[in-house]
Amino acid sequence: EEAVTRADIFVTATGNADVITADHMRAMKNMAIVCNIGHFDSEIQISALSNYKWTEVKPQVDLVEFDDGKQIIILSKGRLVNLGNATGHPSFVMSASFTNQTLAQIELFTNPEQYKNDVYVLPKHLDEKVAALHLEKLGVKMTQLTKKQADYIGVPVEGPFKPDHYRY
Repeated sequence: EEAVTRADIFVTATGNADVITADHMRAMKNMAIVCNIGHFDSEIQISALSNYKWTEVKPQVDLVEFDDGKQIIILSKGRLVNLGNATGHPSFVMSASFTNQTLAQIELFTNPEQYKNDVYVLPKHLDEKVAALHLEKLGVKMTQLTKKQADYIGVPVEGPFKPDHYRY
């Protein structure tokens, strides 16, 4: 209640219901931005705004105008903003992530003697395989190192091409 008249941006991240109510939104500054990163669309009382004028500024960005002319900006219609506005999980990223997980599972299954029950970074050769499998989608072709080039940078011709301590 105290922040609604002072803040410019409101981000819910509680996992609870009705964190921002219609009364809160009516009390906000003109052009305040409201979004949710917490739990589906239950954190912000979006349905309570249905009787007000909505104007789509662009996809996933709406202006809601109250009876007094004041407007607020609602992102992703109160749903998870990282999915709606920031394309937090585009299919290409999901493909790389799932490929990473699948190769890790195959590695653990086929080489159980190499791993105790612990947390591991994906081996570089598998990390680079994930990247190689996605190059075509990016319109990229990887060339093969010559023996001289590989020797010069101290890696095998077939990779991995970065040392284990290197973080992408």
